[in-house]
Amino acid sequence: MLTHTELQKCLFLDIETASQFPRFEDMPQRFQDLWTRKSQTLQASIHPDAQKSPAELYPERAGIYAEFGKVICISCGFLIQKEGKWLLRVKSFSGNDEAQLLKAFQEMLQRSAFTRLCAHNGKEFDFPYLCRRMLIAGINLPPQLDLQGKKPWETGHLDTLELWKFGDYKSYTSLDLLSAVLGIPSPKDDISGADVGRVYWTENGLDRIRIYCEKDVVTTCQILLRMNLLPVIEDEAIEIVTE
Repeated sequence: MLTHTELQKCLFLDIETASQFPRFEDMPQRFQDLWTRKSQTLQASIHPDAQKSPAELYPERAGIYAEFGKVICISCGFLIQKEGKWLLRVKSFSGNDEAQLLKAFQEMLQRSAFTRLCAHNGKEFDFPYLCRRMLIAGINLPPQLDLQGKKPWETGHLDTLELWKFGDYKSYTSLDLLSAVLGIPSPKDDISGADVGRVYWTENGLDRIRIYCEKDVVTTCQILLRMNLLPVIEDEAIEIVTE
């Protein structure tokens, strides 16, 4: 169980990603060729009767891979104790300029005292995706993400999916399912991860994506509190920082 001090040194985060281009045809030819080869390996996970072309797969799957996608939103949350109660503050970095938002996030981490990062499926997705996109953008990794020379137990990374597995590696439990099991409101009351690319490229709905991302951060925090047998944060104790 985490102590109150450890919880206050934890930064909860979630990222939303999209394909780098609206359509397959908009990519440079070299990347069209590379995606075509990549899509051949992806077809194995698709039902034989639902095979799709590289162009059809691109808007659906490219955002999942750091080599073909980009970060469009990073939402962060941190806990503060005030008068014996927990307060949760949430701040987002979002925009069309990926390098700018990544740099702002990096600078925030470097200035902060956070020693732990917590995300749902963070070790498999959020943390490595951020590292890869930062390196592509020529941005130095902040200490909290730089794993060079560190042993697994020295990273300070928490993953609510991994914690829930309790050593069982046979299944995946979504954030929505885990929140339901623990009696926490669903963060998927508007859009889901599958909708992000469409909302971003066809609806210009970055604000809608930001709100969705912030809900995931709040839910991740609530899950970690429940896992530590602590009460969840009341709605009135959650503050969205807009500056």
